[in-house]
Amino acid sequence: MQYRHVFHAGNFADVHKHIALLDLLAALKQKAKGFLYLDTHAGEGLYDLAGRDARHSGESGEGIARLEAAATASGEPLPEAISRYLEALRAFRQAQGAPGLYPGSPLLAAAALRDVDSAVCVESQAPAARALQRALEKTGATRHVRVVHGDGYRELKSGLPPPTRRGLILIDPPYETDEEKPLGLALQDGLARFGTGVFAVWYPIKRRQDGEQWLARVTRGIKRPTLIAEFCLNQPDHAAGLNGSGMLVVNPPWQFDDRLAQWQPALERLLGARGGSRVRWLVTEKPGA
Repeated sequence: MQYRHVFHAGNFADVHKHIALLDLLAALKQKAKGFLYLDTHAGEGLYDLAGRDARHSGESGEGIARLEAAATASGEPLPEAISRYLEALRAFRQAQGAPGLYPGSPLLAAAALRDVDSAVCVESQAPAARALQRALEKTGATRHVRVVHGDGYRELKSGLPPPTRRGLILIDPPYETDEEKPLGLALQDGLARFGTGVFAVWYPIKRRQDGEQWLARVTRGIKRPTLIAEFCLNQPDHAAGLNGSGMLVVNPPWQFDDRLAQWQPALERLLGARGGSRVRWLVTEKPGA
């Protein structure tokens, strides 16, 4: 069965992941030199939250819909990362004249890139890859963005390191099958080819104990600075299938842990999260400037 992200678009995990993604991109843009954004599991790129499939799951109600309502109701200043994300959504929807659209990682990243930056978005499912290409063309976001129909892990071998020697690699697989071994191997291989690249891996949190063991196995042998940022809507051992959203970041930008500590607690309050959030270093050597 082929994974379709439309059922989960705009849910709390998307919100957490996309705030973190835009925050990482903002940190990389602090330097004038261009960089590569590589998305190994890009998906369709554009989702209609008013459509039948999204409405059937209703997951965006606990995610972006709740965040927008809470941010409006609070009337208080928001952390920069959350404001950046909400403004990116507003600008995107206004440009498309469609308030029900939700951009996935490729379109959010494409809108954030500068002329000196580039992007490669890889999708293994042919229909989704075609949909992504159409979405980029429809929104005028094809500048410096290349869509590849293929294996995202294989692209790490052929596409790294980038000529600029700067880059952000987002690894966000569907986790429908046992992803541990191919993900761990891809991460090791990517770091061997591009040791200074920023690698961001999204992962689901269901039971915290299982998640801790999974993280230990996936990151075994990694020597570069590595942290995790976790946000749990529910208690991490709740009976619900997906309780939280995690981001594993290797070579995080300078002071990225401090940035996370500013906005994750605010996101807890805005979404009414019951499971808390945390930032923890797995490899304790902190990055340089």
